[in-house]
Parts: sequence; C-alpha cells; structure tokens
Amino acid sequence: MSFSIELRYQICQQPIELPVFNPVALQLLQLLANPDTEINEVIKIINKDPGLSIQILRMANSSAYAGRYKSETIKDAVSRLGVKQITNLAMAASQAALHTSSIAVVNEMMHSLWLHSHACAVGCQTLAISTGYGGAADQAYLAGLLHDIGKLYLLKAMEQIYLKGEIEFELDSETLLDVFSDMHVEQGLRIMDFWDLPSIYCHIVAKHHVDNFEQDDILLSIVRLVNFMSTQFDLNSYPRFVQPLDALPEMAILNVNDETLEELEAAMKSSEE
Repeated sequence: MSFSIELRYQICQQPIELPVFNPVALQLLQLLANPDTEINEVIKIINKDPGLSIQILRMANSSAYAGRYKSETIKDAVSRLGVKQITNLAMAASQAALHTSSIAVVNEMMHSLWLHSHACAVGCQTLAISTGYGGAADQAYLAGLLHDIGKLYLLKAMEQIYLKGEIEFELDSETLLDVFSDMHVEQGLRIMDFWDLPSIYCHIVAKHHVDNFEQDDILLSIVRLVNFMSTQFDLNSYPRFVQPLDALPEMAILNVNDETLEELEAAMKSSEE
C-alpha cells in the first residue's frame, strides 16, 4: 500500500450514502428478491423518476433491445422486455449518469470504469446465453455491471476528501489505482451490505478476484472470465494487480471455445456504442 494510512482512514470514514446508486434503480433491484413482485408495482416505481424513465425508454428502444415495435411508455417496455430486463436497464441507465466528476483525473477514470462495467454486463449476459446458462442471463448482466461497484464508491469518496481539503494528498491516477487495488473489494462489500442488495451480487463482489473458488459456481465463473477477457479486448483501462495470469479454470468450467470468445469480444466491444 503506497498511499497513506491517513487517507485510508478518511476513505473508511466517508458516508456510505455517497451517490453510487439511483434510489429508484436501487429500489427496483431490491424488489428482485421478491418473486411475487407485480409489473404495476415496477411501473409505479420507475415513473417516480421522469429522467430515468426517459433513459430506460431510450435503451429499451435501442438496436440491442428493440423488437418489431418500439415502446412508447414504461408499461410497454416492461410488458415487452419483462421486469428483470427493465431492472437491468434501469440500473445501467442510472449508473451511466453517476460516473461523472468535476475533477478531470477522476472524471476520466469514472468514464473508463463505466465503459468497463457496461462491457462486462453485456459480456456476462452474452456468455451466459452462449454457454447454455440462458436462465441466468439477467443475473449475469447485473453481476457484471456491479462487480466493481467498490471502485465507483472509492472515486466518489476520494473526490469528496480532496474537495474538502482536510488532508493533503496527490489526487492522481497512481494514487487512485493504488487505492483501487487495496480497497475496492472491501468497500464494494460495505456498499452492498449497507443497501441490503441480493446476496448473489454481494458474493460476486467478494469473490471475483480470489485465487480459489468453487468449481460449480457458474455465475462467478462467468464474471471472472468476462472480467479477465475485458483486459484482452482493451476494455479495462486499469486492471492493475488484481487480474489472474489466465482464466483457464473458468474456460474449462464453462466449456468455452474460440468461437464463443469471438462472440464475446464482438458483444463487449459493441457495448461501447
């Protein structure tokens, strides 16, 4: 750890309520834990945030999701795509809006982090389908989107500490990357636990960099492989110190071949659009 103990202490003291989730998207995500959630309840929650509603409609009508007919209302979109897919879009749309900063170096890193997280979301969904786990595709999308949520929190926390000016430190890419490497998993778990998010996503945050994992953990294998391949596809600008040397165990578990990797690369790179 090359950054100061004082900076680490200040990061840990930052409020957990820093904006890393849109309240409406968060409420939708928490609803997924209830299998009896009704469509009308989802529509009512989304309509609380007109700006988010517009972004969801834009994404629902994009080339990636649009069917024969475009959705003109949130009700149309939910009816066509389903509750889980709309929740995915709500989370993605809200996350994109949160990856901004008035500080240039932080803003640049937030932008790169968003591109990486979104690429991983699309990649995890694609890989789940192509390897025969289509039933977990919606979960895979959110798992890929949220696996690095600790990094967004750290960027928000360090931005706040820097602007307050209570301690002096160099806010540059080297410091940010050192903090990422040392703290992004623990702070990601802190966020997930505080907001009481489904345990399946907390597990992904906790285990996506561990050396050893259960071989029958398919969702984790998908996220780990996609996260690894994001570096190979130039979709992870800051992999530093946390990537394994290879992803051979995950490839074996998922029975991935060259054709699958080509499909994965195309899907992940198209996510940048």
